[in-house]
Formats: sequence, C-alpha cells, structure tokens
Amino acid sequence: MFNVEKKSEGNNVTLVLTGRLDTSTAPKLEEEVKTSIEGTENLIFDFTELEYISSAGLRVMLSTLKMMKNQGSMKIINVTETVKEIFEITGFSDILTVE
Repeated sequence: MFNVEKKSEGNNVTLVLTGRLDTSTAPKLEEEVKTSIEGTENLIFDFTELEYISSAGLRVMLSTLKMMKNQGSMKIINVTETVKEIFEITGFSDILTVE
C-alpha cells in the first residue's frame, strides 16, 4: 500500500509518503507532485512512514528536484535507515537535501 498526504501552509507544501514507492506507485506520486508544486516555494517530503524507494521513485525525486530548482527548494525529512541506505548506494544522498 502507498499513500500521499498533502499538507499546505502558505507557500510551503509537505508531502507525507507512506508505504512503498516503486514502479506501480511512482505515477501516483508524480501526479500529486504536478498538482502540488505550482506556487510552492518550499517542498518537503516527509519519509517517516516510507518503507522502500525503487529506481522509479528515485526518478520522481530527481524530476521534482529539477522542477523545484526554478522556483524554490526541496528537501526530504525523517528518512528511515532503509531509504537512507538506498540514497547512499545510488549517490542520491549527494544530490538531494536530506535532513
């Protein structure tokens, strides 16, 4: 199961991800990002409940980062050890802002 919960506060948007972000769920996140980032200055992904991220999920993170570079910032918070390890192995920990 995968879920995206959106929390907006002014120009800040937080997307709380739950479950597994993989090939079958990445399109759902991509759609949510497209509808969420217009006018957003600070985009935050909360990974507290994210169990796993696949290459499809990483691709969504990368494309979102490219879109946000033109209008503000993007960061990822509360990353689990499993996801942190995937970021480190793939080099994404050097590309993304992870707190």
